[in-house]
Amino acid sequence: MRVILVEDDSLLGEGVVTGLKQQNYNVEWFQQGKPALEFLKYESFDVMVLDLGLPDISGIELLKALRKQGALLPVLILTAMDSVEDRIAGLDAGADDYLTKPFDLDEVYARIRALIRRVGGRANPLLNYQNIQLDPAAHSVTKDGQLVDLSRREYDVLLELLENLGRVLSRTRLEEGLYSIDEDMASNAIEVHIHHLRKKLGSQLIRTIRGVGYTIDKINEDHNQQ
Repeated sequence: MRVILVEDDSLLGEGVVTGLKQQNYNVEWFQQGKPALEFLKYESFDVMVLDLGLPDISGIELLKALRKQGALLPVLILTAMDSVEDRIAGLDAGADDYLTKPFDLDEVYARIRALIRRVGGRANPLLNYQNIQLDPAAHSVTKDGQLVDLSRREYDVLLELLENLGRVLSRTRLEEGLYSIDEDMASNAIEVHIHHLRKKLGSQLIRTIRGVGYTIDKINEDHNQQ
C-alpha cells in the first residue's frame, strides 16, 4: 500500500514515515504542498496523510486542487488546527477523515486501514479468501487457522492482490505498491515473491495472466470480502 505524506515538520514527519514503514506501507514524504500536488499527477497512492499548515500553500488549498482534478484519493488530515470550524473546513474541502495533533500513531494506522476498507467497499477488517485469512491490523496471515510465515514483501503482494480481488495487477503496479522510487530492487523481485506465496499458500492461489500481470480470482459471493 502506498501512502503520500505531506507534512512540513521534520521531526514529526520522520516519526510518521518510520511508523508507517514499520506497518509495511510504502511512503513518499513531501514537506511542501505544490511538489506533492505535481507528483500526484504522475503517481498513484492508496491514501494521503495531509497537514494543513504547509509553508507554500495551505493543506486546504492542496485538497481543493486535488478534488478539482477529480482525484478520489482518500485523505486523512493530521493537524494542530482543532477548532470545530477547522474540522468543518477540512471535511468540506474534501477530506475523508480529520485527526488533531498530538495523536497516537496506532490511531493513525487504524484510520488509514478504515479509509482503505471504505474505498474497497469492505466493512470487515479481515480479508478472507477460501481457507486463507489476512489480518491487516496484526499483519498476519493464516491458512486453515495456522499462522503462515511471510516476508514483508510477500505479505504486501498478497495484500495488494486480495484488496483487488478479481482485478489483474501488472508487475509495475505491484512494484509501485511495494517499493519507493529511490529503492533498489531486483528486476525479477515480483516474480520471486509470487513464487514464494504459491509455495506457502497453494500453487493455484495466484493466477498469471501472461503479458499482463497477476490476479486472485473471485470465487463467489460467499468468499468475497464483505
